[in-house]
Amino acid sequence: MQSEPSDRRPPSPGIAAANPASGFRDVLRSFRGWWSSDVTGTVDQVAVIEKRRSECQLSARYLLMVSMSAGIAILGLLLSSPAVVIGAMLLSPLMDPIMGVGFALAVGDFKWLRQAGKSLAIGTLFAVLFCAFIVLMSPMQEVTSEIAARTRPNLFDLAVAFFSAVAGAYAMIRGREGTIVGVAIATALMPPLAVVGFGLATANGTVFWGSLFLFITNLTAIALTATAMARIYGFSTSLSEKQTQLQALLIFGAFVALAIPLFLSLRQIVWETQATREARSTVVEVFGGRATVSQLEPSFDTSPMQVSATVLTPELIADAEGRAASMLSRQLGREVEVSLTQLRIGTSSQAAEEAQLAQARAQERAAIEQAENIADRLALLAGVSVDDVTVDRERRRALVTARPLDGTTLAGYAELERRIDAVEPEWDIRITPPLRPLPPITFEQVPGEDGEPDTFQLSDQGTQAVALIAWAQSRVGVPVAITGPAGAVADARYAFSLHNIAVATQGEGEGYGPVTAAWDTGSAR
Repeated sequence: MQSEPSDRRPPSPGIAAANPASGFRDVLRSFRGWWSSDVTGTVDQVAVIEKRRSECQLSARYLLMVSMSAGIAILGLLLSSPAVVIGAMLLSPLMDPIMGVGFALAVGDFKWLRQAGKSLAIGTLFAVLFCAFIVLMSPMQEVTSEIAARTRPNLFDLAVAFFSAVAGAYAMIRGREGTIVGVAIATALMPPLAVVGFGLATANGTVFWGSLFLFITNLTAIALTATAMARIYGFSTSLSEKQTQLQALLIFGAFVALAIPLFLSLRQIVWETQATREARSTVVEVFGGRATVSQLEPSFDTSPMQVSATVLTPELIADAEGRAASMLSRQLGREVEVSLTQLRIGTSSQAAEEAQLAQARAQERAAIEQAENIADRLALLAGVSVDDVTVDRERRRALVTARPLDGTTLAGYAELERRIDAVEPEWDIRITPPLRPLPPITFEQVPGEDGEPDTFQLSDQGTQAVALIAWAQSRVGVPVAITGPAGAVADARYAFSLHNIAVATQGEGEGYGPVTAAWDTGSAR
């Protein structure tokens, strides 16, 4: 019996292409499979949880580090020294319990949450009271520029805290602790808390509430971002699907609740900046463009708004204040009072030459102060005295050899150099680290296609290890030797050659596996 021909045909490629929804679902399914097997499947959740849990313990060491960080922070703020404040950021003892709160929320471990919350609350209260005590005992109780800078948080502060928390949570999940140094500096948990203590001791409500809001912004962003990152990386949780959805909704709502007042604060700061620019240009315009405003101080909290300025002018104008106030009131849409101090200067060529010389001297003083500031920061970060820092102002280069610091790895020293180099992009900043152990160079297996055999290549951790070792070798100058399976050693040597680093090699058998790197101190002799 012949079977009748069927009208059913396999779908053609054109039909599949005409259904983009099906293609998108296939891509999404493929991405989920890759994420589950190659990303979340490679995370040792038990090890990460245990380490995070152990670092949330309330102990004497924790309180000691809180007091040391708080003491350094408040003294740096009172002295208006950015270098000293950075030192307090590096300790960052509150980062561990905050991250612990985030991970505990993610896995639904409420016992751990209570433990981390208790450590965080006691540490926070202890830091505030300790800073307030230091301020009460100090003869210096003025609001410095460093203190004032932490009393008006805005939307950018929330963005910094969010991105830093993503980096910090990723580093903790992936075991790349060197990144935490940069995260601690970026989020700056202890300086705002120290300013809270200053506001409490001086009964300054504006300082107290402004800095407290900045601390709460950083704390909330770090904890909730850590929660989201842990869930994204598939950390097992005891929460039901409904509870998980509620958790995601609450995290989103918390960020929105923080973003609204921070956006309003940012808008006010932008308006004040524009108003200051308008005030300066208006004063110059009143004097026919021939005057120089050497100092301008607007006061936005008063009613009417007040602007005081010192003007260097070749001709004194009697009604300058009234004209400036009238013009500014029209431009800003609010009543403004202007107070001008007019200083008459000469118009001769000699006066112009003297002004140019004064400007050159001011630039030279600024360059010297910048070099001294860089030297102070490098000395603090490297644990040495300022005399041990080499600064070349003409070539804009600063060099220092760091002392061995307990618990600081090569990655930590590299991050310190990167952070200060980013702050001073025009300078060549170099920190020579001590001879710390070198990280292993790892490889990963790549499945072959169409029956081809599997291949091996450097893993992400291996690529980062090569880059870190190359950086350290370029700073220290001591040769590096690598040992391991012959194939892996050859690939590692080629990777080092891309960094212009020659290494001594020794192959041990065939195949691929981790490559051990060590300082070749014998060759250095």
